[in-house]
Amino acid sequence: MLPLLDLHGVRRLDFHTSVLEELRDRLVQHINEIGQKEGKERDRKLKELLAKSFPVVRVKALRPVVMCILRNTPHIDDKYLKVLVRDRELYNDTDTEVKRQIWKDNQSLFGDEVSPLLSQYIKEKETVLFDHLNLTNLFFTPSPKVRRQGEVVQKLAHMIGNSVKLYDMVLQFLRTLFLRTRNIHYCTLRAELLMALHDLEVQDIISVDPCHKFTWCLDACIREKNVDIKRSRELQ
Repeated sequence: MLPLLDLHGVRRLDFHTSVLEELRDRLVQHINEIGQKEGKERDRKLKELLAKSFPVVRVKALRPVVMCILRNTPHIDDKYLKVLVRDRELYNDTDTEVKRQIWKDNQSLFGDEVSPLLSQYIKEKETVLFDHLNLTNLFFTPSPKVRRQGEVVQKLAHMIGNSVKLYDMVLQFLRTLFLRTRNIHYCTLRAELLMALHDLEVQDIISVDPCHKFTWCLDACIREKNVDIKRSRELQ
């Protein structure tokens, strides 16, 4: 076959690269199929694959395979996570599902990721609120459900996933920033984030947040533009 490719002017490098890419894509697909299964057998296979493949994680052509294994591994050993944290390039290429496992034990790193989003949220809110050139101010126009579809809220919800620990960290950041600045937009973000997780049905979090029932009820009153006797009692 190779002489035939030579006759057609196909370089050996191009041929080997295409073969590598095809094998890599098939391997990634197979790993994802393993990850969709449940049980100890899946965990054992992923653990073995990770141990064999992780030494080549710095080879860019093979990195997607390693990252796929990591993404499908529910509980990654600390020895792998530490390598990802130390190498910025590897960390940046890591999927959010893996980063969640890193962030749980690295609050400062998680704070570095969250802080720009919080600043962006405040800036966007104040830009709309204080836009004197816009005669039809859009700050109060969107419904609560539309507001929590915003980019920042959705990014935070994705970063948190179903991790109660990460959710508590975000609430701690918001609480600290509010006490420091007295900016009520942080309170709004706290409510929008909670309801975004409510929309995603993240029961692990909404079932333990003491503000969930109150926020849900208040959200319904705003949506219906009415506070009846039943809702009033629930809010009390």
